[in-house]
Amino acid sequence: MEPTSAPPDPTTVKGGERVEGERGGGGGSSSTTTTSYQHHAPATTTTPPPPLSRYESQKRRDWNTFLQYLKNHKPPLTLGRCSGAHVIEFLKYLDQFGKTKVHATGCPYFGHPSPPAPCACPLRQAWGSLDALIGRLRAAYEENGGRPESNPFGARAVRIYLREVREGQAKARGIPYEKKKRKRPSAGSTSSVPTAGGESTSLPADGGGGGGDSGSSSSRVGSGRTTNVVTSAVASTTV
Repeated sequence: MEPTSAPPDPTTVKGGERVEGERGGGGGSSSTTTTSYQHHAPATTTTPPPPLSRYESQKRRDWNTFLQYLKNHKPPLTLGRCSGAHVIEFLKYLDQFGKTKVHATGCPYFGHPSPPAPCACPLRQAWGSLDALIGRLRAAYEENGGRPESNPFGARAVRIYLREVREGQAKARGIPYEKKKRKRPSAGSTSSVPTAGGESTSLPADGGGGGGDSGSSSSRVGSGRTTNVVTSAVASTTV
């Protein structure tokens, strides 16, 4: 007798697909169920960017504030046409948001560090806040593609204006801005605070903040106290 071959397996695998055949009752008809196997790529996890430091966040807000000021200027100004004179105009505009009392020459409290009574003298931006603001804007200008030689925030006229503001506020408020002698850095010692004018100073405790330049981020961190209010106000104000 010839050996009989085994009936075919109703379950076969063709091309990566599992095919199951079911025989009908007597008519030979069959229904086919196909199960496909899909390969899923492993999920990739992306790490979020590190949060900005306090100084970097303040610098970004200051830069956006200045751009908004140029946009609202009449006539509107472009960054390429901005000069040191426009920067000084911007600093004077910020005086309306200042919180530092600067006594006028005819005020009886002129030169008095602790006036016994209030007076009608205007509030101004403290010199320390303006100096730190210029330092941040000077760095932001070059970070956004500006050339150092054409940086309006580093113009000589701006440095002269800041020096005049410092000397005028020192006389009016009776608080001298003492210059510190530069010392050689040594182990365990901290360096003096640089300013946009290129000199080291000790600042009075008037809430005006510290000096700021593109060389020291630690000195800039404490300088945004007044300019935080200025940033939020200027963004919604038309010049």
